[in-house]
Amino acid sequence: PQKQKFDLLPGETVVREGKASILFPSANEVFYNPVQEFNRDLTCAVITEFARDLLAQRGVRVVVPGEKEKVLVSLSEESNEAEEKTGAEELNVTATAGEKCEHGLRVLEGLAASGLRSVRFALEVPGLQSVTANDFSSKAAALIARNAQYNRVSHLDLMLTSLLYNSPYSPFHPASFLDAAVQAVSEGGLLCVTCTDMAVMAGNSGETCYSKYGSISIKAKYCHEMALRIILHSLDQRAGVYQRYIQPLLSVSADFYIRVFVRVFTGQATVKNSASKQALVYNCVGCGSFHLQRMGRRIDNGKHMKYSAATGPPVGPECEQCGQRHQLGGPIWAEPIHDQEFVQKVLSAVSGNPSRFGTSKRIEGMLSMVTEELEDVPLYYTVDNLTSTLHCNTPPLLQFRSALLHAGHRVSLSHACKNAIKTDAPPAAIWDIMRCWEKENPVKREKLSQTSPAFRILSTEPRLEACFTVREDANPQSRKRHLTRFQENPQAFWGPKARAKAGGGITTHLQDKRKKCQNKRKNQVTDSSQLKNFPCKKFKQGMCTHGDECCYSHDADQTCEEKANN
Repeated sequence: PQKQKFDLLPGETVVREGKASILFPSANEVFYNPVQEFNRDLTCAVITEFARDLLAQRGVRVVVPGEKEKVLVSLSEESNEAEEKTGAEELNVTATAGEKCEHGLRVLEGLAASGLRSVRFALEVPGLQSVTANDFSSKAAALIARNAQYNRVSHLDLMLTSLLYNSPYSPFHPASFLDAAVQAVSEGGLLCVTCTDMAVMAGNSGETCYSKYGSISIKAKYCHEMALRIILHSLDQRAGVYQRYIQPLLSVSADFYIRVFVRVFTGQATVKNSASKQALVYNCVGCGSFHLQRMGRRIDNGKHMKYSAATGPPVGPECEQCGQRHQLGGPIWAEPIHDQEFVQKVLSAVSGNPSRFGTSKRIEGMLSMVTEELEDVPLYYTVDNLTSTLHCNTPPLLQFRSALLHAGHRVSLSHACKNAIKTDAPPAAIWDIMRCWEKENPVKREKLSQTSPAFRILSTEPRLEACFTVREDANPQSRKRHLTRFQENPQAFWGPKARAKAGGGITTHLQDKRKKCQNKRKNQVTDSSQLKNFPCKKFKQGMCTHGDECCYSHDADQTCEEKANN
């Protein structure tokens, strides 16, 4: 739609993304992060394919500009003949982007901020009946109204207070909204969740993670995939309270956040399976070997399902490889985190219409890796961590993957980590391969402590003879095609942004603070006379009692950088 002529307010700028043009204040009054364009593009792509599948059952054909004619596949469990009849005879209604569809989806964006994502949904996603943009902040609500009018989005409903909980707190994690979200989603509906509190979910604060998500996070190399499984566990646990359960469609770890797309269903019988879908994680603090312990068991007797408590633990008091103790994490979601058939549909749509999104290349690379991942293998190892444990040279990725394949195990990469190895090989087989590699690239045993994991692991002879000859199937297609899988940092200070403030105007101060703190651990001061170049923290707080004898500077107006330059 053609934009109306608007008089910009003082300090207001126009931000363009996709088909949307958003009026945005220069002060930090309303939250906005341009790096999340990938997140917004991916969400538009996922909702489009979800709408395509769901509306096909209602006789509606979804049309996307620039896209070739597609074979429609229904999500229903009907026969192929019924699906062909639906595609050929019943799809007599067309849904296009920017137009209201009477039989379409209703979308709610719970924390809309500027309304950018909602406006993009309304302009770019076909098959929508309505889009509701919601935010607790009155300034954000006013900005959403202006942006809806500026983009001429006729079917964008506005809510000025929170529909989930009337709370302006906790902007970096969704924990306080999950309970309401799993109840609000319609039967078989799509729930999209973003978490940016990765420090908590990646193991820096396990007790905080437990209080928010009901799971203990572990600081391990597989922390990013574990974070995905923690949020899926939390969603399934909260849905189970209301006799509902989740079906993950796509779960990705990107940049500084994770994003999951799940369908929510109701079914008391299926909810009983929830315990057997969760698992505890035993992680060795010495070598990083891990084992999963399911929370429950279910046995299919044909006529009915039998449930019982799980037996365990899967490990002894000490790690079998290095003799160290184990950490206990979780519970986490132990089932597949993607629906490969659905992911393939999204991938085909994006790769077939690359001009639709600004981040199409990265979406194609990311989803290509997702389709290559082993579905039934939770978590992963990293080659650099394995070699770091033994203090030996790092084997080329293809050689290590080939060794696992030669040994009869399955192996894949992971979209969550560049050097990740997902494999069904047990820890004993993995370390046997590393022992064989060490024999070809020996370390200085005399320098190893007898109590170190490396000494304990290398003191055992390998039970298998590893073959490091590179196999053709060791190199996945996404790697052969040189797809954009792990892009470089998009811009300076690209990570999580500061929360919006009512008064705004903190952006400049935040950037200055970040610049001031950069490289502060490099070139550390060894001469006490140089301490005068640094401000006294206690003086700033009015608590310094040393006066002029203080070894730090009491000049509050001069920064460390200025003093160093002087």
